[in-house]
Amino acid sequence: MNQTIGIIKSRRSIRSFYDRQIKQEELNSIIEAGMYAPSLQNQQPWHFTVIQNKQMIDMLNEELMDLAKSGCSESLKGYLKNGENFHVFYNAPTIIIVSGDEKIAVSQIDCAAATENMLIAAESLGIGSCWIGFIALLFNSDKIEKYKELLCIPKGFKPYHAIALGYRNESIVEVPVRKENIISYIK
Repeated sequence: MNQTIGIIKSRRSIRSFYDRQIKQEELNSIIEAGMYAPSLQNQQPWHFTVIQNKQMIDMLNEELMDLAKSGCSESLKGYLKNGENFHVFYNAPTIIIVSGDEKIAVSQIDCAAATENMLIAAESLGIGSCWIGFIALLFNSDKIEKYKELLCIPKGFKPYHAIALGYRNESIVEVPVRKENIISYIK
């Protein structure tokens, strides 16, 4: 099998990480992979905020937990069943926030492509990753301006995605069954 396809097929969301920071060279390679994602007219409308400060990560976690408790959707409340043990970022030592230029209509799509590139790059380096959709609760709240400033997100950019990264403390080898009948060919 082609190595790239093998990496894509083997990537899984990791939710348990060792408490040690990933190497700077590995982090640089992951970010560079995000920078090489496709974008509309090659506008590259992204900005990456790397957080490796545990206090900052824990503060974001607490804020998200408070927002979730104060009336979010039922699907998000399911995460709270683990009580105080649940951590939005699964205690990963590195978080990357992907923000996009608000002037570009499809920057959220371009940022999603960059996010996926980083997830695949992390897998290729043996680093666990998880796309953190829960972060949208904060990014779509009335607290967004406070956190944009705190996270050094440039003016005119909106944070869209978050990735948790770290050395995996779990191994997932089981491949979920893929849906059938999802392809139509027109030749």
